[in-house]
Formats: sequence, structure tokens, C-alpha cells
Amino acid sequence: MDSSPWVRRTLRAVVVVYLVMLVGWPLTLVVRGAFADGLETLRTALSDPSVVFALQLTASVAVQVVVINTLFGVGISLLLVRYDFPGKALLNALLDLPLSVSPIVVGLSLILVYGQDGLFGPALEDAGFQVVFAPPGIVMATAFVCLPLVIREVVPVLTEIGTDEELAATSLGATWWQTFRRITLPAIRWAVVYGVVLTLARALGEFGAVKVVSGNFEGRTQTSTLLVEQRYQDFEQGTAYAVAFLLASVSVACIVAVTFLRSDTPSAVASPARPRTTHPAKAAS
Repeated sequence: MDSSPWVRRTLRAVVVVYLVMLVGWPLTLVVRGAFADGLETLRTALSDPSVVFALQLTASVAVQVVVINTLFGVGISLLLVRYDFPGKALLNALLDLPLSVSPIVVGLSLILVYGQDGLFGPALEDAGFQVVFAPPGIVMATAFVCLPLVIREVVPVLTEIGTDEELAATSLGATWWQTFRRITLPAIRWAVVYGVVLTLARALGEFGAVKVVSGNFEGRTQTSTLLVEQRYQDFEQGTAYAVAFLLASVSVACIVAVTFLRSDTPSAVASPARPRTTHPAKAAS
């Protein structure tokens, strides 16, 4: 649809202003606060044992969530696209539940199930395994919140590539694992990468569900986002700005790195929806 130049310029200006007001300006204020005293604020923050622990816990939780949701996401994506079964539509709808339910509700639900008075909590604690107010609960809450991110990236690509090459490989004697590793996985690799990046960024920034299920105990279950809130409320804005800057920098760096890597890949440039894959006949070898 053709449009006059002034309409295009107006729309472009609206988008730019919207992004600047919503993202650019707040991030600029965070960066300015983090470097108000040069690098001294960062040095002071990183020398604080509570800050170091919060960063380490956040990184550990994020890595665990990325691994869990990547394996689960790819498996569920294959199930949804390649197989028909009763309740498929319901399962597909339930996978979007984390996007519509408040993270606070997620945290409360985990407490009701795995807390001291919950359904499984007493039995797990008798076995020496604590979920609520412990790192396992933080991982569970974050994994639930990030659940759809890999799936919603992989499902459209699996639908687009179809099953022709997979069926050809199977007819030539390839096992399921050979077909997946040499044909399916190369075709969905960039969708998986984008899902992983989104999951990582979401896990690093999760707040609501984690605050409810962790108890926010400093030096035990306090993640970086919880530390930012506490230090800001305690009028330690420098530390809050420094940690917020570190979290934002990691997320932005991941997205930028993936963008540049994909732009440098010939197959991704030539066909974003269907990257170059191994010939089906090779999967049987």
C-alpha cells in the first residue's frame, strides 16, 4: 500500500518518540546514575558481598531456566507441530498462561503447593528438600514465567519447514536422533537461539514471582532484581543503579550479539524462515 512521504515520516516519528520515552530515556537515566561518580559506583557495588551473591544467584537461576525451558520448549514444539492428539488445542492454550497470569499469582500458587502447609511441601521438607524460600522455588517460578518464549519462536519455524526432509531421511534409514540432529535442529537453530536469548533476558529481570516465592532473604534468596528494589528503597541509589545497569547490559549484549551473528550467516540472510539444512540422504549415514 502506497502512502505519502509525510505519512511515513509521521509514523516513523511517532515510533521513535514512543521508544525513546518508553525505553531510551529510562535506560539513559539508569546509565547516568550508575556512572555519576565514574567507575567508583560499580567498584563499590561489586565489592559488596550481598551484591556479589545476588548476581551469582541470578546467573545460576538464569542458566538453569534457560536449559530447562530450551529442552522442554523444543520437545513441546515438536509435539504440537508433528503430532495430533486429544487435548492438543487445550495444551496449546495453556502454554500461553504465563503471559496472561500475574507473576504474583504464580509465586502465591507455588507457595500453596510447595510451602509448609502446601500439598507437597511437608513431604519434600521431611525428605530434606526445600522449595519455597529456597533457590529451587526461584528456579520454578522463573521457569514458569519464561515457559512460552522458546516454544513461540520454534513452533512457526517447524510449521514452515514441513516434514518432507524428515520423512526422506527416515525412509533412507535414519534414526529419530539422526534426523533431529542433522535436519530438524539446523532448520530451527536460529529460532532456538532467539528463544534462548529472550528466556535469558526474562529470567534475569524476573521480579514478581521471585519476590513472593523467595522470601527475599539477603545473602540467601535475594536475586539481583530484589536487591535493586531494596537498595533503592534504602536510599542506596548508586548500588541500585549499578546492578540495574549490569542486568540491562547483559540482556542488550545478548540481543545485539545474536543479531550480528545471524546477519553474518549466509543461510539466515537468504532464508530466515528456513535455514540451510543437511541433505536428507546424509542423515542415514
